[in-house]
Amino acid sequence: MNGILKMKEAKGFTLIELMIVVAIIGIIAAIGYPSYQESTAKARRGVAQGAMMGLSSALERYYTQENHYSDAAAASADTGAPAADLYSFETSVSDFYTITISKTDGGTSDTATAQTYELSAVPKAGMTGDRCGTMMLNSAGVKTADEPDCWR
Repeated sequence: MNGILKMKEAKGFTLIELMIVVAIIGIIAAIGYPSYQESTAKARRGVAQGAMMGLSSALERYYTQENHYSDAAAASADTGAPAADLYSFETSVSDFYTITISKTDGGTSDTATAQTYELSAVPKAGMTGDRCGTMMLNSAGVKTADEPDCWR
Protein backbone atom coordinates (compact mmCIF):
# COMPACT_ATOMS: atom_id res chain seq x y z
CA MET A 1 0.00 0.00 0.00
CA ASN A 2 1.20 3.38 -0.77
CA GLY A 3 -0.32 5.17 2.21
CA ILE A 4 -3.72 5.80 0.76
CA LEU A 5 -6.50 4.43 2.89
CA LYS A 6 -9.26 2.78 1.00
CA MET A 7 -12.78 3.43 2.23
CA LYS A 8 -14.99 0.41 2.62
CA GLU A 9 -18.22 0.56 0.69
CA ALA A 10 -21.18 1.15 2.93
CA LYS A 11 -23.83 -1.55 2.79
CA GLY A 12 -27.49 -1.12 3.72
CA PHE A 13 -30.11 1.55 3.36
CA THR A 14 -30.01 5.20 4.23
CA LEU A 15 -32.49 6.72 6.64
CA ILE A 16 -34.15 8.61 3.78
CA GLU A 17 -34.72 5.39 1.81
CA LEU A 18 -36.28 3.70 4.83
CA MET A 19 -38.57 6.68 5.47
CA ILE A 20 -39.75 6.64 1.86
CA VAL A 21 -40.61 2.94 2.12
CA VAL A 22 -42.50 3.49 5.39
CA ALA A 23 -44.41 6.40 3.81
CA ILE A 24 -45.40 4.25 0.81
CA ILE A 25 -46.60 1.45 3.10
CA GLY A 26 -48.61 4.01 5.10
CA ILE A 27 -50.28 5.35 1.95
CA ILE A 28 -51.17 1.84 0.77
CA ALA A 29 -52.59 0.97 4.20
CA ALA A 30 -54.60 4.20 4.32
CA ILE A 31 -56.18 3.34 0.98
CA GLY A 32 -56.69 -0.37 1.65
CA TYR A 33 -58.06 -0.37 5.22
CA PRO A 34 -61.39 1.38 4.45
CA SER A 35 -61.91 -1.04 1.57
CA TYR A 36 -61.28 -3.94 3.94
CA GLN A 37 -63.76 -2.52 6.46
CA GLU A 38 -66.47 -2.09 3.80
CA SER A 39 -65.84 -5.60 2.51
CA THR A 40 -66.22 -7.02 6.02
CA ALA A 41 -69.42 -5.03 6.60
CA LYS A 42 -70.80 -6.19 3.25
CA ALA A 43 -70.14 -9.82 4.19
CA ARG A 44 -71.88 -9.34 7.56
CA ARG A 45 -74.86 -7.72 5.82
CA GLY A 46 -74.99 -10.67 3.44
CA VAL A 47 -75.08 -13.14 6.32
CA ALA A 48 -77.86 -11.14 8.00
CA GLN A 49 -79.82 -11.03 4.75
CA GLY A 50 -79.47 -14.77 4.37
CA ALA A 51 -80.72 -15.25 7.92
CA MET A 52 -83.69 -13.00 7.24
CA MET A 53 -84.54 -14.98 4.11
CA GLY A 54 -84.25 -18.23 6.08
CA LEU A 55 -86.52 -16.87 8.80
CA SER A 56 -88.96 -15.70 6.14
CA SER A 57 -89.09 -19.23 4.74
CA ALA A 58 -89.63 -20.63 8.24
CA LEU A 59 -92.47 -18.16 8.77
CA GLU A 60 -94.09 -19.27 5.51
CA ARG A 61 -93.90 -22.90 6.66
CA TYR A 62 -95.41 -21.81 9.98
CA TYR A 63 -98.21 -20.03 8.11
CA THR A 64 -99.08 -23.13 6.10
CA GLN A 65 -99.58 -25.04 9.35
CA GLU A 66 -101.27 -22.35 11.48
CA ASN A 67 -102.90 -20.10 8.84
CA HIS A 68 -101.56 -16.98 10.63
CA TYR A 69 -98.24 -15.53 11.84
CA SER A 70 -99.29 -14.98 15.46
CA ASP A 71 -97.23 -16.63 18.19
CA ALA A 72 -94.22 -17.07 15.90
CA ALA A 73 -91.94 -15.09 18.19
CA ALA A 74 -90.29 -16.41 21.34
CA ALA A 75 -92.58 -17.21 24.30
CA SER A 76 -95.55 -17.38 21.88
CA ALA A 77 -95.44 -13.62 21.43
CA ASP A 78 -96.48 -11.72 18.33
CA THR A 79 -93.32 -9.61 18.17
CA GLY A 80 -89.70 -10.08 19.11
CA ALA A 81 -87.07 -12.71 18.43
CA PRO A 82 -88.28 -15.80 16.57
CA ALA A 83 -89.23 -18.87 18.58
CA ALA A 84 -86.30 -21.26 18.99
CA ASP A 85 -88.18 -24.12 17.34
CA LEU A 86 -89.11 -21.87 14.42
CA TYR A 87 -85.65 -20.66 13.46
CA SER A 88 -82.25 -20.19 15.11
CA PHE A 89 -79.52 -17.86 13.90
CA GLU A 90 -75.83 -18.53 13.52
CA THR A 91 -73.62 -16.79 16.05
CA SER A 92 -72.12 -14.67 13.25
CA VAL A 93 -75.56 -13.12 12.70
CA SER A 94 -76.57 -12.57 16.31
CA ASP A 95 -73.20 -10.99 17.11
CA PHE A 96 -73.82 -8.11 14.71
CA TYR A 97 -77.61 -7.89 14.18
CA THR A 98 -80.76 -8.19 16.26
CA ILE A 99 -83.37 -9.76 14.02
CA THR A 100 -86.97 -9.53 15.16
CA ILE A 101 -90.46 -10.34 13.92
CA SER A 102 -93.21 -7.75 13.96
CA LYS A 103 -96.58 -9.18 13.03
CA THR A 104 -99.26 -6.96 11.63
CA ASP A 105 -102.87 -7.92 12.05
CA GLY A 106 -104.39 -6.14 9.09
CA GLY A 107 -106.05 -3.54 11.29
CA THR A 108 -107.87 -5.95 13.60
CA SER A 109 -107.18 -6.50 17.26
CA ASP A 110 -107.50 -10.28 16.98
CA THR A 111 -103.95 -11.67 17.02
CA ALA A 112 -105.10 -14.96 15.49
CA THR A 113 -105.74 -13.12 12.24
CA ALA A 114 -102.18 -11.87 11.78
CA GLN A 115 -101.78 -12.30 8.06
CA THR A 116 -98.58 -10.30 7.49
CA TYR A 117 -95.26 -9.76 9.20
CA GLU A 118 -92.17 -7.61 8.97
CA LEU A 119 -88.67 -8.74 9.85
CA SER A 120 -86.09 -6.19 10.89
CA ALA A 121 -82.35 -6.54 11.30
CA VAL A 122 -81.03 -3.82 13.60
CA PRO A 123 -77.23 -3.44 13.59
CA LYS A 124 -75.37 -3.81 16.87
CA ALA A 125 -71.79 -4.19 18.17
CA GLY A 126 -69.33 -3.72 15.28
CA MET A 127 -72.09 -2.85 12.80
CA THR A 128 -73.69 0.00 14.80
CA GLY A 129 -72.37 2.74 12.53
CA ASP A 130 -73.11 0.84 9.32
CA ARG A 131 -74.31 3.05 6.48
CA CYS A 132 -77.19 0.66 5.71
CA GLY A 133 -78.80 0.98 9.12
CA THR A 134 -81.82 -1.23 9.82
CA MET A 135 -82.79 -3.64 7.07
CA MET A 136 -86.38 -4.85 6.77
CA LEU A 137 -88.21 -7.60 4.90
CA ASN A 138 -91.98 -8.00 4.91
CA SER A 139 -94.27 -10.92 4.14
CA ALA A 140 -94.73 -9.70 0.56
CA GLY A 141 -90.97 -10.01 0.00
CA VAL A 142 -90.37 -6.24 -0.12
CA LYS A 143 -86.91 -5.36 1.16
CA THR A 144 -86.07 -1.92 2.53
CA ALA A 145 -83.04 -0.30 4.13
CA ASP A 146 -81.76 3.18 4.89
CA GLU A 147 -79.57 2.89 1.78
CA PRO A 148 -81.31 1.35 -1.26
CA ASP A 149 -78.20 -0.43 -2.57
CA CYS A 150 -77.63 -2.36 0.68
CA TRP A 151 -79.70 -5.37 -0.40
CA ARG A 152 -77.48 -6.17 -3.36
